[in-house]
Amino acid sequence: MNWLQKFMYGRHGTDQLNIALLVLYMILALIGQLTGLWFLYYLGFAVIIWSFFRMFSRNHEKRWAENQVFLGIWSPISSRLLSLFRHQKDKTHRYFHCPKCKATLRVPKGRGKIEITCPKCQTVFVKKT
Repeated sequence: MNWLQKFMYGRHGTDQLNIALLVLYMILALIGQLTGLWFLYYLGFAVIIWSFFRMFSRNHEKRWAENQVFLGIWSPISSRLLSLFRHQKDKTHRYFHCPKCKATLRVPKGRGKIEITCPKCQTVFVKKT
């Protein structure tokens, strides 16, 4: 085990982009195997090689910059997916967006048509819950 620590000393290691690349590899390899599309399998192989290159790299600044670009793209997507998942799990409330400022508003379900006032911009609109 000591030899692995010595080998990895000074190397970049894993980060969020590497994890995403490994997931992408598994998806591409699985789809390539199930459908028989060989180019997807080889594309997945190229993705895993890129992931290992990033993991064993000693250029921390470039790998950090790549990860920051990835997080800048991925963070809005993941936060949107998480909010959609939370909204689906919430059985007692409905979620609406303010027509003026686009803020997300949570109102109780089963109240019929109600008048909703946005707490941010004070816009009033009517929705059925």
